[in-house]
Amino acid sequence: MPEAKKNSVASTLLGLLGSRRETPETFDGEHQPAAGEGQLENHLGGDEARNYRQYEYDMVSPHVGKSLLEVGSGLGHFSEQFAGRLDYLVVSDNDSYCVEQLTKRYAGRDDVEVLDLALPAEIKIKRKVDTVVMMNVLEHIKDDVQALKDLAAVVEPGGRIVIWVPGYMQLYGDFDRKVGHVTRYTPKTLQATVTGAGLDIDVLKPINFLGGIAWWAAVRRGGAGYPDPKLVKIYDRTVVPATRAIEKVIRPPFGQTVFCVARVPE
Repeated sequence: MPEAKKNSVASTLLGLLGSRRETPETFDGEHQPAAGEGQLENHLGGDEARNYRQYEYDMVSPHVGKSLLEVGSGLGHFSEQFAGRLDYLVVSDNDSYCVEQLTKRYAGRDDVEVLDLALPAEIKIKRKVDTVVMMNVLEHIKDDVQALKDLAAVVEPGGRIVIWVPGYMQLYGDFDRKVGHVTRYTPKTLQATVTGAGLDIDVLKPINFLGGIAWWAAVRRGGAGYPDPKLVKIYDRTVVPATRAIEKVIRPPFGQTVFCVARVPE
């Protein structure tokens, strides 16, 4: 490919995914806001990324049973999608604002429990669940093996722990440091963590292939400080549908995300 063409492609991907501004004004460099305009990590889960949110749901939904513990629930938007099919829901976060909002959201609900939870830790809930979901959580935890062991202790035998984490250290940049990522995983490193916790693996694969290319161009080559929500809308309308179409016919060799469904031995 001619050099001019390469530069054009990189510029386009940079424009789709990121901004060169360092941080939003509401980010103080120390505390990672849990919600609102200053929330750096979840721009791809907000209203500007409906296709991406549907992508997440469609990947996770087939593996969710009748009882669910979500780790890192934020304000509860992801887990609420499963509410109609659950007998028991536990939502959790380690941010006081999120815990407060979750408590208000589910006030008076006997089938929903709210936890202030920072892993690794002993988890105290009313009863075991058949599914745990952690979306972009494990990468924040230094002792990830112990965190999974703690989760496995509250999952029924044969139950699942669904893990969605950022992929590949080649994509690690300033954004990861700002939001407190200890690492980005590959299938191999995530497999080592999951099996080290004594869990079996049902599904393990990289996903969001085109997103990985865009992220590399924007963050590693382009120096983007964080995803610009306005431009993420364009990314959501173009790159996400294309990625989903590709992944229906081929298994990508890498991606922006590594997806795993771990199983607690019976």
